[in-house]
Amino acid sequence: MKRTGAQIIWEVLVREGVDVVFGYPGGAIMPAYDTILGYPIRHVLVRHEQGAAHMADGYARASGKVGVAIATSGPGATNLVTGIATAMLDSSPIVCITGQVSSKLLGTDSFQETDITGVTLPITKHNYLVTDVAEIAPTLREAFYIARSGRPGPVLVDITKDAQQASIDFEPPKGEVRLPGYRPSYHAGQTEIEKAIELIDEAERPLILAGQGIVRAEATRELLAFVEKAGIPVASTLLGLGGFPATHPLSLGMMGMHGEAWVNHAIQEADLLIALGMRFDDRVTGNLKTYALKAKKIHVEIDRSEINKNVKVDVGLVGDVRDALLSLIPGVKQRNRSGWLERINELKGDSAVRDIQHLPYHDKLYAAHVLHDLWRLTEGKALVVTDVGQHQMWEAQYYKHDYPRKLITSGGLGTMGFALPAAVGARFAKPEEEIWVVVGDGGFQMTACELSTCAQEGIKVHVAIINNGYLGMVRQWQEFFYNRRYSATPMRSPDFVKLAEAHGLTGIRVTKREEIADAVARARATPGTVVVDFRVEQEDSVYPMVPAGADLQDMIRRPSPIVETGEDP
Repeated sequence: MKRTGAQIIWEVLVREGVDVVFGYPGGAIMPAYDTILGYPIRHVLVRHEQGAAHMADGYARASGKVGVAIATSGPGATNLVTGIATAMLDSSPIVCITGQVSSKLLGTDSFQETDITGVTLPITKHNYLVTDVAEIAPTLREAFYIARSGRPGPVLVDITKDAQQASIDFEPPKGEVRLPGYRPSYHAGQTEIEKAIELIDEAERPLILAGQGIVRAEATRELLAFVEKAGIPVASTLLGLGGFPATHPLSLGMMGMHGEAWVNHAIQEADLLIALGMRFDDRVTGNLKTYALKAKKIHVEIDRSEINKNVKVDVGLVGDVRDALLSLIPGVKQRNRSGWLERINELKGDSAVRDIQHLPYHDKLYAAHVLHDLWRLTEGKALVVTDVGQHQMWEAQYYKHDYPRKLITSGGLGTMGFALPAAVGARFAKPEEEIWVVVGDGGFQMTACELSTCAQEGIKVHVAIINNGYLGMVRQWQEFFYNRRYSATPMRSPDFVKLAEAHGLTGIRVTKREEIADAVARARATPGTVVVDFRVEQEDSVYPMVPAGADLQDMIRRPSPIVETGEDP
């Protein structure tokens, strides 16, 4: 079959199972856009290329498949960078295809020429520059293989315009992709497995730290079986939420900077930590010099470089976390660790008293109430996509996730503006899901232009803006550590209801807790995307909080009403 390079791009994508791509056309990618019309792939026109990368990312996280973003050369390609970095830090499998100026113009500073492979080298799992039409198919196949295998991640393929325009006799590639020196699959050795089992059986105060690897490996069932046999409580990272059911009796909640106080204390008292598919990020550990000094440590991780990188461990199991759990389950003893669970319940102490859900609100609307009520009204079954900031932490604390791939959020990079476009991608991955986008008034405005994408594509997501008139998390740090000097954090925003209407969508405003249920019901009943502007308390803070670099147990807690007044609330 005679095919142009542009046609070969789509031939390969169809064979890779791609049914939707997110992109924005331009000169250097025009040949590809001219030929897409002949292929069964839906193109979603974004309003900014950053949105394309986030949409591909959201699609990948919701589906478990590879997401695809398309852009032209120069500014089109560089606009993808933040989304690529987000996918890299959170191990999301995406392939970004960019057009490049013709090969004879490379290095001449021609119009819209940028060395995008050089720019993205530190933030991709791998990248390619393709100048020969014969290399397009094998390169794209390698890109998909690398993106999805091992520890997933983003791959960029930059294809010159003349390579897209040239023609060859095309024979669809067959067989498996094999790359010399690339070993994406590892299996923990039997000696390490036996040592891990010995440590687990000897432990009296063990704790599982469940990370995103549980979700990526689809190991929820195996983790549940392991936990119930060994009787070990589970704490989760932010990206690990949903990997273990939040309502299970052995689920403790989130750990780390804004994790539950009793979880952080339990980590510091544990005699064994079993880290599953997590990387001991600084927001999880606090001060490494004082982190879990009483505990031996088992680390299960598919990326060999993560073991002993931040925290020295006693046993490192390199491999897929699901495979590791299947190896551990038959060997560990059936245990009832009631004494340890009773101690953890003691550590909860007055946390319930401090919880804002149990405090009077006197006609005020708190963000925590919005997220708790949203969880209750959706029965915890919605797919929630969050942006970054206070609202992200409140969602993690008050929306209890019992199912994997039901929380999509930017963890490692902390990308404001991530949520709305990522939710668009998730919508194409999960067309039947109820999707809620939880954003702050600051981050939302970074990619609010994608409301027009929602309108043009005729898709439905619910956008919940936690609107406090500040860059909330930065304001909180200024309150705690900078004597309330609110520099550049008060934020004036547009009328979000009118903004939604300007895009041809529906907008709703909520100022009282009593209005939440009606707003949710109206959003659900309204066709198309709906924007709900929740006007919440302006100077509320996320509690608890471990100050940056502090010991994990040294948390700033919400003031206790008993301490302040001597009376129950």
